[in-house]
Amino acid sequence: MSATLDIEGPAAPPRSNGELVFAEPWESRAFGMAVSLSDAGVFTWPEFKAALIARIAAWEGSAKRDEPYSYYGLWLAALEDVLTSVRVVSTDEVITRARSLARRPSGHDHRDHSDHPNHPDHPDHPH
Repeated sequence: MSATLDIEGPAAPPRSNGELVFAEPWESRAFGMAVSLSDAGVFTWPEFKAALIARIAAWEGSAKRDEPYSYYGLWLAALEDVLTSVRVVSTDEVITRARSLARRPSGHDHRDHSDHPNHPDHPDHPH
């Protein structure tokens, strides 16, 4: 991994006992997307880190904080900023996709697949 994660400071991701902490599956996906896209050369890690620090600073400086602090929410916003700045996607595309995803029901990607024969709880699964 070419991304060097800060251990301390504003860009440092949440950790517990030295391990990265993700409260929701989307957080680890957002993390992985940023690292993978940087490793693929879509943008540099310093570009992403600067965007993340700018997003955190903007949140901290906001006199009217409508939403609680979410490190990975800011991480995702920074990723959107970098992708639009290097013209991988347009701002309109990001907004359209975000709205589409926001309309999906809670838990949409965590369905119970126990009816699938390969699921360990399915009666036909070879145990």
